[in-house]
Amino acid sequence: MQADPFGPSRGRLLGLAYRMLGSRSEAEDVLQDAWLRFNAVREVDNRDALLTTIVTRLCLDRLKSARVRREAYVGPWLPEPVADTQALAPDAATELADDLSFALLLTLERLKPAERAAFLLHDVFDMPFTQVAATLGRSEPACRQLAARARKAVQAGGPMARPPVEAHQRLLAAYGMAVTSGDVAALTALFHEDAVLLADGGGKVLAARNAITGADRIARFFIGTVRKYGSDMPPLRIELAKINGIPAIVVRAGEDIDQMLQLAIRDDRIETVYVVRNPDKLGWLGPGDPPEGFKIA
Repeated sequence: MQADPFGPSRGRLLGLAYRMLGSRSEAEDVLQDAWLRFNAVREVDNRDALLTTIVTRLCLDRLKSARVRREAYVGPWLPEPVADTQALAPDAATELADDLSFALLLTLERLKPAERAAFLLHDVFDMPFTQVAATLGRSEPACRQLAARARKAVQAGGPMARPPVEAHQRLLAAYGMAVTSGDVAALTALFHEDAVLLADGGGKVLAARNAITGADRIARFFIGTVRKYGSDMPPLRIELAKINGIPAIVVRAGEDIDQMLQLAIRDDRIETVYVVRNPDKLGWLGPGDPPEGFKIA
């Protein structure tokens, strides 16, 4: 078996690329390109620093074309969900080191690319600003300002504390019971009044093409969809898994993954529902293994 050319640095580099791009597939492509560029350098003083610089700049290049692709994307765009978060670990003890939530990734998506890079390198990967400046080819004060603007946006996105597994367990169970029973009132009661549903089908499968806002509208959409299309659906199998580090539902039709559903929770009610149905984004979910102590009764 051939040794991994990145060695122990793979997780950190892959995690950086994934957080920059919101796509595990693209992150893997970036690492392949980075290795080719790294091998073309004859003299290397600091291997890890050079690899980090190459990966960061390749991501920044990709983000230029990504903006155009996002504008042409059909419906809401969501990150590519991943089950194996250990493969993306930053090897740092920062507050956001383990946070791969859709909420954070979507906040990063709204930042300017340079802000995203400066924030990730310093606040998540614990890189000193002197090295951030060298990586981005900017002055240290400029990098501090970029990271500060990004940090302000992330903090404005809401509390960073992750709700306990039990809260997800209870709400996912209640969600499933309400949808299958067709109980609009019970389902509506699970949401904040201003809750949002984001469904990513990429124009390739059936999904809401616009964000749906409001508890009642979301509840009626879910139950209406089941009533309208339920008889035409193949037998579905529900699996529980930790996706991006948070409990979620993975729905399979036969051996194929049909969708991933995850909840963002605030004050014991659902604030946001994320549904990924685009088949191009479901390849990194793997088998559904329930988190420890996690079940739906």
